[in-house]
Amino acid sequence: MAIERRPLREQIKDVLLERLGRGEYAPDQPINEVHLAADLGVSRTPLREALIGLEREGIIISERGKGFRFAPMSPQEFRDLTTIIATLESLALELSPPEYLKHIGPQLLEEAHAFSAPKAELGVIERYDDEWHDRLLSGCRNDRLMDLITTLKLTMHRYERVVVGDQQVLERSAVEHEKIAECLVAEDLPGAVAALKANWESGMHRILEKLGA
Repeated sequence: MAIERRPLREQIKDVLLERLGRGEYAPDQPINEVHLAADLGVSRTPLREALIGLEREGIIISERGKGFRFAPMSPQEFRDLTTIIATLESLALELSPPEYLKHIGPQLLEEAHAFSAPKAELGVIERYDDEWHDRLLSGCRNDRLMDLITTLKLTMHRYERVVVGDQQVLERSAVEHEKIAECLVAEDLPGAVAALKANWESGMHRILEKLGA
């Protein structure tokens, strides 16, 4: 691991979250601390500190005598998680400078028009959506809020990959992103927030429909 000017436990957390987002760990999978520490090239002390931090965020769980394991996730938990992310992204949008939102509105609208396919593989949709939403919220200066959104999204992506599969073709709606961008261009922040929440709601239902949930 490359050493940065940040606590090692935070670097370890980031690596584990990235791996979770790529679907390298399954829900309910036990964590072998010895093997994981060797794999990361770190001692067990910072690894355990990182695991404790992830436990506080609900990413992993621990049981007395059994150690840590990655948290399982049910359809209801996925619903709850999506609702939380939608609420936090809406807050981040509301905290963004109005002049900045008006400035990026046309670019967001152009990107929404450019990726108008009604269906695409989950992995493709995920990459596009993450980039588009990152740009949408790029004016928010609340770093703690943005870090929390990123962490929760990684957990959500883990669930999507496990239950749906990265290559699974899903329906999507470019109109939802277009609506958000159009509201920003019109300087209609309440409308953009409502459209953002609706976008998350419909995306959640598209995943749950694949599960029959």
